[in-house]
Amino acid sequence: FAYWNSDRMVLKMYGATEVDARTAPDLYRMVEQLARRAQLPMPRVYIIENDQPNAFATGRNPENAAVAATTGLLRVLSDEEVAGVMAHELAHVQNRDTLIMTITATIAGAISMLANFALFFGGNRNNPLGIIGTILLMILAPLAAMLVQSAISRTREYAADRRGAEICGNPIWLASALEKLQRGAEHIDNREAENNPATAHMFIVNPLHARSIDNLFSTHPNTENRVAALHEMAAGGGASAGPAIHTGPARAGRSRIPSTGGQDRRRRGPWS
Repeated sequence: FAYWNSDRMVLKMYGATEVDARTAPDLYRMVEQLARRAQLPMPRVYIIENDQPNAFATGRNPENAAVAATTGLLRVLSDEEVAGVMAHELAHVQNRDTLIMTITATIAGAISMLANFALFFGGNRNNPLGIIGTILLMILAPLAAMLVQSAISRTREYAADRRGAEICGNPIWLASALEKLQRGAEHIDNREAENNPATAHMFIVNPLHARSIDNLFSTHPNTENRVAALHEMAAGGGASAGPAIHTGPARAGRSRIPSTGGQDRRRRGPWS
């Protein structure tokens, strides 16, 4: 069920609206250009009405992929920075990270469920030591699963940063975007993510408040470390996929956001 429906469930959870070349021409054509450069099928493109600048990719394979950006992201980033972010998300699609993380999340959930079953059906209830051991298993097994899931997620973020920089052609675009996104995430809540923390690993920066440094349970590497790695890549000429894409003349962020028919009550962050 998770394999076939996880993308639709997540997009619906965040109230994502699908856009096209008519409703969001700048964003759609940018993703189209990046997908062509990465030799990927054109993914579906979504916009999420959310003040927090962020983005994610979903889909079980490149043929059924989708990328989503928040209205907050489209307001505060330049065209070059948006290109860096979308290239990062396409790198996740190309590396099949969305499938990998769906599988690891499912395994983590299964381990937690089995540990809970062990409490009720395993061991000798007349033996206090057996009960204690079962309780410890119930606590430690999910923690071990979380460690594995978080470690895989952090590793995939670094890989997507590097491949994303190659796709867009300039690591500095993504580095600059990450700095702005991190500042935005620290100042603006993402209520949907807070209510569904199991989806936090999907976003380009951690949308939750419990963040700051690399640790065992963090789903994202420290943003400063990611930015430093991208600057090192730029200094070494690491973006070797060809010249940077053409993003066109600079535009105000608001011009990329299609009208949804409602009043725009979104506030700009203190970093803009």
